[in-house]
Amino acid sequence: MKVYEIQQFGIDTLKLTERPDPQLSYGHVLVKMRAASLNYRDLMVVKGLYDPKLALPRIPFSDGVGAVVAVGEGVTRVKVGDRVAGLFFQKWIGGELTQEIAQSALGGAIEGILAEYALLHEDGVVRVPEHLTDEEAASLPCAAVTAWNALFHAGNLKAGDTVLVQGTGGVSIFALQFALLAGAKVIATSSSNEKLERVRKMGAAETINYKQTPEWGSRVRELTDDKGVDYVVEVGGARTLSESLHAVRHGGQISLIGVLSGGKGEVATAAILMKNVRVQGIYVGSREMFAAMNSAIALHKLRPVVDRVYPFHEVPEALKYMESGSHFGKICIRF
Repeated sequence: MKVYEIQQFGIDTLKLTERPDPQLSYGHVLVKMRAASLNYRDLMVVKGLYDPKLALPRIPFSDGVGAVVAVGEGVTRVKVGDRVAGLFFQKWIGGELTQEIAQSALGGAIEGILAEYALLHEDGVVRVPEHLTDEEAASLPCAAVTAWNALFHAGNLKAGDTVLVQGTGGVSIFALQFALLAGAKVIATSSSNEKLERVRKMGAAETINYKQTPEWGSRVRELTDDKGVDYVVEVGGARTLSESLHAVRHGGQISLIGVLSGGKGEVATAAILMKNVRVQGIYVGSREMFAAMNSAIALHKLRPVVDRVYPFHEVPEALKYMESGSHFGKICIRF
């Protein structure tokens, strides 16, 4: 079985190696992987920035889709031939995120899916919508579930609400698509006018180039008659949170998802208090959320935005493309 292994940290040190075929055990399923998608977390894991103490060697990546080719004794949820994706947190079925669940993340705490075959517990897989390609389906487990959680589980998005999305990466594009399905108004930011034109074509009502308008929180206020937005999908982190606090309305919600600009920085805590803002950390989501999201995707025939697809042997090149920040939507790997 061919797998990619992190043997030492660094994109150029990621190696395609051979491992013995995984052996089935009670309650487990063997999945022949067809496609994977990249998240910023995967880049951080490979470079050693996510967890420098991560035990090596390790198979990276959390998001992928494949076909069940064998089932172990006791398996009832899926059958041979089903097309499934693995849950980001293998043990998060429903309820709240716990410390135990947090130690079941693919491609980090446990082995990931960047391999020809993945051995997963039946509880840790979910069938994916039939109308999606393998690459589109592979983009769902982290980015899509995160956006869904932020807007509909941790949030209570409804028609007529206003959502601010930052950038044009996977989570932000999914948040744009889901918000539009719900009848919400979307304001999008990016440093690229070309990308802003693309999100306008997708349905964004307003766009802001944050390089041309560094104090974009004030511009958001202008675009909302000085009210502010109901929801902010915050992927920037330390350097963008202050602007998000200015952009959000009194009583609004900021879903803190990413740390693209860094994990530390000054935060205007008084603004959180005085505006009665809810700042909610969002760490992907459960199988229950995944299933609810899939129902909506299937009903509306929503199609994830896939920017570029790389063959399996070009995984390092895909990671370098992600590092460049040039992508729009998801970067995928075809097995």
